Amino acid sequence: MTEFTSVGRSATDRASRYGSQLVKHFTHKDLEGSWEDSRGFVRFSAGLAEFEATDDALVMRVVSSSEEDVARLRDVVERHLVRFGTRDELSVSWDSGGQD
Repeated sequence: MTEFTSVGRSATDRASRYGSQLVKHFTHKDLEGSWEDSRGFVRFSAGLAEFEATDDALVMRVVSSSEEDVARLRDVVERHLVRFGTRDELSVSWDSGGQD
């Protein structure tokens, strides 16, 4: 099966806080996911979103079987992160995406 992947990065010194907040938000919507030791994931019907907190950024990786679903996952993850991080003026820069 072909997989499409895109990796995004949001510069913040509170990456773990935002990563855990995203996972908690989506799992409260009955999606499978977890956050542990600065890493987490959420499984959406369209694919998988993985999160990793580093010292200076939250790194997000979305994976799906279609380019369209990767674009949708990027949009959902980014919109929520930007909303949660309004005070810190968070933004996300994504790679161009592509097949694995």
